[in-house]
Formats: sequence, C-alpha cells, structure tokens
Amino acid sequence: MTLTDNPVADAIETTAPGTVLSHLHPVGSFEVADHEVPTGREEIWRFTPLKRLRGLHSDAGYGAGATSSTWNTPDGVRIASVDGDEARGLRGVSGLVPNNRFVARVLAEVPSTLLVDVPAELEVTEPIVVDLTGSDASVTEAGHVALRFGAHSRAVVVLNHVGHAALAQVVEVKVGDGAQVSVISLQDWDDDSVHLTHHEATVGRDASYRHVAISFGGSVVRMDSNVSYAGPGGAAELLGLYFADEGQHIEHRLFADHTAPKTKSHVVYKGALQGQGAHTVWVGNVLIRKVAEGIETFEENRNLVLTDGCRADSVPNLEIETGEIEGAGHASATGRFDDEQLFYLRSRGIDEPEARRLVVHGFFNDLIRKIGVPSLQEKLMATVELELAKNVLKDLD
Repeated sequence: MTLTDNPVADAIETTAPGTVLSHLHPVGSFEVADHEVPTGREEIWRFTPLKRLRGLHSDAGYGAGATSSTWNTPDGVRIASVDGDEARGLRGVSGLVPNNRFVARVLAEVPSTLLVDVPAELEVTEPIVVDLTGSDASVTEAGHVALRFGAHSRAVVVLNHVGHAALAQVVEVKVGDGAQVSVISLQDWDDDSVHLTHHEATVGRDASYRHVAISFGGSVVRMDSNVSYAGPGGAAELLGLYFADEGQHIEHRLFADHTAPKTKSHVVYKGALQGQGAHTVWVGNVLIRKVAEGIETFEENRNLVLTDGCRADSVPNLEIETGEIEGAGHASATGRFDDEQLFYLRSRGIDEPEARRLVVHGFFNDLIRKIGVPSLQEKLMATVELELAKNVLKDLD
C-alpha cells in the first residue's frame, strides 16, 4: 500500500477491510464518471431543491464570460488567473478528492484557476478582497479558486459574490504550518442567482484557520465547508450567518475531519428566516478519527424564525472513533422571538418594531464582531437592517 500526501485519503485507504463506513467517510474520485447524478434521496442531497439548481449538480453546460473577477493586490501577494500546467497542479491542492459529481466536473472541466498566493512569513495588513460579479443568471458557469498561504503567513481573504449568476464553484484553501488565516465568503447575490459551492481547507501544524460564510442573497445557495488537518496543533473556527427571505433556500453543510492529534474545531452558525417558503438548512458533521487523540470540538447552530411559513432544518452529527479526546459536543436550537426580551424592551417605552429590530441585532451582533474586518462588519449590520425592512418591520408599521 502506498500512502499519499493527503491525510484524508490515507485514512480512508487504511481503513480495515469490512469496516462499515458512514457518510462521513466518503470515498472520492477525480473521475467524473465515478459519480452518479444525485436524485435527492442521498443523505448529502436530501434537503437540496435539485430542480432549482439549473443542472449545476449534474450536467449543465459551463459557459463563460457572465461572471467577472476583480481584486486588490497587497504588496508581496500574487493574484492571477492561471491555466495550463499551473492550473492543473492546483487541482486538489487542499487535499480535496471529489466525493460528488459537481466538484469532480469543476476540477476536470474548468480550464483556469484564480490563484491567491501568500508567501511564507508574509503578514498582509489589509484584507485581500476578490469581487466576483455575475451579469447573467441564465448562463451556467463554473469556477475554481485556490488560496495558498505559506508557513507562518498572516492574511485575510474576502470572496465577495454579487450580481446575477448560476455558478458551480470549488474553493480550495491550503494553510501552511504556523499560519494565521481568515477566509470570508460573502454571498450577496441578486434574487435570481443560484450558487452551488464547495470549500475545502487543510490546516497545517500549529496553524489557525477561520472560515466565515455569510449568505443573504440568491434564490438557492448551497455551500459545503470542509476542513481537515495536515499536522497536530491545528485549529479551525467555522463561523456563519444567513438571512433567508420569501422563497429562498440557503443551505450550509460543514465537515470538520479531525485527521491529526491535538487539533481543534469550533463551529458557530446563526440564521434568521422570514417570509413564506423561506428555508434554511444547516448540517454540521464532525469526524474524530482514531489517530486524532487529544482533540477538542464543539459546534453550535441557532435559528431565529421571524414570521410564519418558514422552515429551518438543523442537523448536528458527531462521530467519534477514539475515546482519548479533550472534549466534544454540539448544540442546536430553532425558535421565535423571545417574548421576555420583547416584554422587557416594550415595558421601557420601546415600540414593537424597534424592539424586534433590537432583538435581531443582538442575535447577530456577537457573531459579526468576530469577523475582524470593521468595514465588513458595518456592511453586515446594515444588510441585516435592510433584510428586516423587507418583511418583519414593514408588516408592523
């Protein structure tokens, strides 16, 4: 048996014959033909409205030119659209081995890769902002983004998705040993957009990785955010916030795969829903492999239902293969406005629309403050205000 540079693939390959594997043990392949078109009956697709994905999950043609990319380039950072051998060499840079058809198709069929390369030891003092702007949601497209951070580097990358698009996307993140990295993905699409995206990260020895997923816009947005570890001591913080309106489907799936000892993962996602047919899905998967002794993990999801006619699905999963861990747990809750909070505010002369606004702001505020980019934090609070004005506060005027 030959081991690879991919700890996840090695862990799968060395599983004893006859072992019953759960859906947290995917067997991947780069060959598109090895992946069947999902039907919706599969565990990883059972919540997703496949008919609304415009074929991005199956065999939609990949057009070009409807989504453009622009960025700032801080000193010492290389950002470029690369193709040929360089692009092919970045396929799987995160340790990713596709376990579904759309990811395999993107890696096999997209000719170029948007590369953000931060050299070792470099400390980038300003956020690296990549704007991906769609102009035509009738054109199905695909894209591959590779974010590579050298050992002991420090950087924040913001992927800002706006406009009209139907996009299948794979984002790969390689965090070098000792690096401290934040990747923020903002989905602020127009209402006709569909976004199917997979984020995969590998975290080096004693490195720190923060991934922030923010989803407000789009007709359908589904993001898979995975993390594994290339050495002991790595820490991952996975944060998310989302706000679904009438008819929107917003789905976040996470997988923290503890493939090395003394690693950490901490997950906090918060969402709000309003309007008829608003649907959110959060699935948090954590796998603690036999080699992952001394790890710590905790995942939390909170949903605030603002009006009737909404649905929030929240599914935490924890699979433990070793008893030698520091701690593991999860929490999930979905509920309406806290009547006691509203009563307290109204008893002090605050009218009901303002009281509800303050409760929602308080619900999101602590999470938004953790993002660490002041300009983005201000934008998000303003966006929450706009979302509330669409429905909850308008109905109370």
